[in-house]
Formats: sequence, structure tokens, C-alpha cells
Amino acid sequence: KMGATIVDALDTLYIMEMFEEFKAATDWVEKNLDFNVNAEVSVFEVNIRFVGGLLSAYYLSGKEVFRRKAVELGEKLLPAFKTPTGIPWALLNLKSGVGRNWPWASGGSSILAEYGTLHLEFMHLSKLSGNPEFAQKVMNIRKVLNRLDKPQGLYPNYLNPNSGQWGQHHVSVGGLGDSFYEYLLKAWLMSDKTDEEGKKMYYDALQAIETNLMRKSSSGLTYIAEWKGGLLEHKMGHLTCFAGGMIALGADGAPGDKTGHQMEQAAEIARTCHESYARTALKLGPEAFRFDGGVEAIATRQNEKYFILRPEVIETYMYMWRFTHDPKYREWGWEAVQALEKHCRLEGGYSGVRDVYASSPNHDDVQQSFYLAETLKYLYLLFSDDDHLPFEHWVFNTEAHPLPVIRKDKTDTPNEVE
Repeated sequence: KMGATIVDALDTLYIMEMFEEFKAATDWVEKNLDFNVNAEVSVFEVNIRFVGGLLSAYYLSGKEVFRRKAVELGEKLLPAFKTPTGIPWALLNLKSGVGRNWPWASGGSSILAEYGTLHLEFMHLSKLSGNPEFAQKVMNIRKVLNRLDKPQGLYPNYLNPNSGQWGQHHVSVGGLGDSFYEYLLKAWLMSDKTDEEGKKMYYDALQAIETNLMRKSSSGLTYIAEWKGGLLEHKMGHLTCFAGGMIALGADGAPGDKTGHQMEQAAEIARTCHESYARTALKLGPEAFRFDGGVEAIATRQNEKYFILRPEVIETYMYMWRFTHDPKYREWGWEAVQALEKHCRLEGGYSGVRDVYASSPNHDDVQQSFYLAETLKYLYLLFSDDDHLPFEHWVFNTEAHPLPVIRKDKTDTPNEVE
């Protein structure tokens, strides 16, 4: 086992100044973290949780072991890119270097949110290792995407790594799409706003999303629907709720005079996602909620009523608080804290729940590693001062691991928490 919870929580411990626990976790990484395992892993998950977690632990603490392990793991992931197009496989055996895609994904396709969520970490791997290969791999992904036709300016969730052509034309800002868009914006911000290509791709994509996917319900809730070959499914996933924070983060750099408009959109999405929590019995949001057949911001299918300690809604509150200082975002965050304590806290940690509409929680007995990496970190930052991990110096990867902005003028040294 690779100790996902330990690695994912390293930077959270450091940021919360829990240095004894951080020291114990560091010792565990030194002695036990071994990537030479005969196991098939998700390239995306290992990148965002392990590579991201190790990079952040290095930049925060300056401890060399984290840099070494991050680069070692990065090297283990490179065989995933051995495809005809350079679009990586989703799954990789770390020992043999053999890759493949998820069997369910549109005729052997790679997934937008998976191959599109490597950029931040791989740019840092090149910087820290002196090996340009990491950066070349992710820049090539951009090249493949830029020469493809985008239906209505949208990026389908599926791309065949052999042919370099889109799979079925499904588009989502939730699962399968989400963090691709986030990383376009954050690549530009992390480059000290020099990555003009990333910037243009982000704002163009956001415009296409606004035109084709953003809708208002009859009672005035703004939501982001899913697009299936030109037909809209009026469903929004909990994962999609990150978009409020993303749009707020990008609003300042928006082309033309769109900054105010994008901040309003971000606030509207935050309100819709808060409603998805407020309209449940447990005051925790469902995995997905719908806007059809007279329901608004409510899950109608049993298999969408669960809550697995996800961070996206709280992430959006944290960004909205930082950019507006409207006290409602802290109030909404505190509602979530109280619900988590009341319904999810158990002897051995925290657990997800199977139905947020049932008056007493049925626990799933799982504490996801992202609960410590993201949910608790974003809550902590929501109630911290703005100069704790300031946005001008740090960009959060999609697992909430802070990475320093790469300044054009000077080489960065590891930063203390600012």
C-alpha cells in the first residue's frame, strides 16, 4: 500500500502547524513510501494526490526527501505517454510500465480530466529535476488538442490516444472534464501569467461553457448542465461546484470588461451549490442534483444521494471569501462544519453517508484521502487570514496541494508558509 492518506495530508499538517505529526509522516515517507510495486494505478490520481502532495510538502518544508520521491514517482509515470499521439494511458503498471485505458471509456479513449490534469505537477517536476521531458509531455497534449476541431468550441470528455480523434461528444464541467479547465487557468497563473496559450484556451473554453452549458432554473438558480451530443442533461454534479471558485479565480484576468460578469456567475454557482446542501436533511450535498420535472437542486436518483466528504463546495466558498469577504461564505462554511461534525464524525475518523435526505445517516465507513487533503484544508483557509497561502504566490493543484508560482525573473527556493 502506498499510504495515500499520509501523502495527501502532508501539506495540510504543515499548514495547520501540526509539526509533530508532520515529522512522523515525513519519517514514514522516508522509510516506507515505495513506488516499485507490481500494481496498476490511475496516472491521474497518483499525479494529483502523490506527486502533488510530495511537491507541496517539499516547497513548504524544504525537505529534500519530498523532492526526491516526487521526481522518482514522476519518472515512473513517464511510460504512460508511450502512445501514438502522446496522450497518456489512464492506467499504468508501475513496475512493468504497461499502460491501458478504462474499458468503459468510449472505445478505448483517454479522459479529458485525466490527461488534462498533469500540467501543473509536470512543469514543477521539470523545474525540480532539470529534466525537460516532463514539461514536453504536457505541452504535447496541448498541441494535440489545439489541432482538433472543437464542437461549438467545447472539449469532449473522450479522446482516442491511438487516432488522436474525439470519442463520443459528451461534455462536462463535472467528472471526466472538470480539472482540465481548472488547469488551463492555473497553468497561466502558475507561469506568472506568461503562458498565453493556456490563458486563451481557458477563456475561450469558459465562453463556450457559458453559451452551451450554463442555464438558469425557473426559480433563478444558475447551474452548469451536461452536454451529450448536442442535447442537455439538466444535472449538476457536486464535482462541478468547484467551478464557482475557478471562475472567481479567473475573473480578474478576463478579456474585455467581463470581470464583474464572471464574479456574478461565480457567486450564482456558489449559491446554487449551497442550495443543494440546504435542501437536504443532513445539510450536506448530494453527489449530483437535477433541474427538471419540477425539482431544483435536488437529487432524484438513489445512486446520486450519497455524500463522500467531497471538497468542491467548500473550495468555492474559500475562493469567494478571499475575493469578496462577504460573510455569508464563512457562514455557509460553518454550516458544513457543523453537519460534518454531527453526521460524519465517528471514533476512527470521518465517514461518507449513503443518503443525505434520510434523517439519520447511514455511513459508508470510508474516509477518502481528499477529506484531509482538500475538505479540511479549504475549511481551515476559509477561516484563516488571506496572507496564509496568498494567491499571488501559490496555486492549488486539483487536490488542494499548493504549488508556488514559477517566477520568470528568479529561481525559487523552497518557501516557508507565508
